[in-house]
Amino acid sequence: MKVLFLCHYYPPEGNAPATRVGALARRWVEAGHEVTVITCAPNVPDGVVYPGYANRLLPQTSVVDGVKVVRVWSLLAPNKGTGRRIANYVSYMVTATLKVLTMGRPDVLIATSPQFFCGWAGVLSKWWFRLSRPWTRKPKFILEIRDIWPESIGAVGALGNPLVMKLLEWMELRMYAAANHVVTVGNGYKLRLLERGVPEEKMSIVMNGVDRDLLEASTPDPAPVRKEWGLKDKFVCAYIGTIGMASGLDVYLRAAKRLKEMGEDDVVLLAVGDGAVREDLQQAAAEQGLDNVVFTGRRPKEEMPQLLAATDVCFVHLRKTPLFETVMPSKIFEALGMRRPILIGVDGEARNLVEASGGGVSMEPEDEVQMVERILELKRDPERRAAMGEAGREYVLKNFDRDQLARDYLEVLKS
Repeated sequence: MKVLFLCHYYPPEGNAPATRVGALARRWVEAGHEVTVITCAPNVPDGVVYPGYANRLLPQTSVVDGVKVVRVWSLLAPNKGTGRRIANYVSYMVTATLKVLTMGRPDVLIATSPQFFCGWAGVLSKWWFRLSRPWTRKPKFILEIRDIWPESIGAVGALGNPLVMKLLEWMELRMYAAANHVVTVGNGYKLRLLERGVPEEKMSIVMNGVDRDLLEASTPDPAPVRKEWGLKDKFVCAYIGTIGMASGLDVYLRAAKRLKEMGEDDVVLLAVGDGAVREDLQQAAAEQGLDNVVFTGRRPKEEMPQLLAATDVCFVHLRKTPLFETVMPSKIFEALGMRRPILIGVDGEARNLVEASGGGVSMEPEDEVQMVERILELKRDPERRAAMGEAGREYVLKNFDRDQLARDYLEVLKS
């Protein structure tokens, strides 16, 4: 089977879509299928191309782990500023679609959203195959939804123009209608799509997961990370991921202030990653003298096992808004797989999963009082933390093994 996958992000980028698509593509190749990915030059979150890569007008092709990776030009933009980011997304839609015009017909065409305009690159590509080669069998178009866009950007106030929102919502519905099948990463998304008129029989759920082989082979040493960031003899609560508007990480600063007032000087709140609000939060922490908040900036994906090993509790958080009750942050699976207990401040399906796993505790989103209470409860009970770690790891290995999830996805492609 020939699979063409459109994804704005791909390894060595380490965000959730890049990790997911890279893991799926590699496993499908191992299963004997031919997979091509059209993506950009790696540049997130700073909008700066990684060393060893280039953002060229002419597409660049390489083979990585058996996957044919085609990198097209895009207008680079840092992960901040709505206008420039949308220009970045639209430029990828155009160049990815133009590249598709030069390619042979796949058996399956997949486009993953967000970003939203990547989904539309899939729609345009489907139309091209239908119009240009009416005598041939059309590729099956799979639309993968990992976030409800544009509703999600409206929920964080990133786009206030109602006319633009109306246009994007119309485009969203057209995108769903154009797909032969829709794959989501959680039941919450499926319910949201049902509300938007997508038939249930047109949808499947293939969640994110963990790499069993990597977990079982991994014995990372936390000492270098703790030494580098001044964490020796500290109790570390770490947020690892995009520090954007949706993360609501200003609760970190309020919790840090409260911890200092309580004299809990051995508790450190670690923020690993970058995003639209990282610089603002880091500056605010410095101005308030919150030396118990440590920002590392973006770290290489390869360093994540060591960072997780250096963590006593993983913090997963999103702003309190009904839309985010459907969200399933991929960092949950990585933390549970590494035996890290989770403190989750996300309502809905994500909280339900963490509680069902036995691998963590919950708090109300944006509530620094509860956050501090939960951190101190876990700090004072190492046996409970260890039990949570074992329970969480067992749960994700049983239910969210990437090998099995890739096989499940293949069945959707073949059906």
